[in-house]
Amino acid sequence: MSNAERIIRLDTVRARTGLSRSTIYRKMADGTFPAQLKISIHGAGWHESAISRWIADPAGYRADNDNPSSQGKASHGKG
Repeated sequence: MSNAERIIRLDTVRARTGLSRSTIYRKMADGTFPAQLKISIHGAGWHESAISRWIADPAGYRADNDNPSSQGKASHGKG
């Protein structure tokens, strides 16, 4: 099995989460669902791991806390 991050499309996200298309986009706008990635001119998808994190804790999920590429890096903001 590959360690590469899978990108999944809307139908797969809908099937895994049980959410409707409109609910997914509303929750994205609210910051309570993972953001999409643009994968082509007319296509977008989601990192499968981000969807899995949302499924693990839908009520506690916040998109601003879901940036795996910045985890473990030092913060240089106000302290």
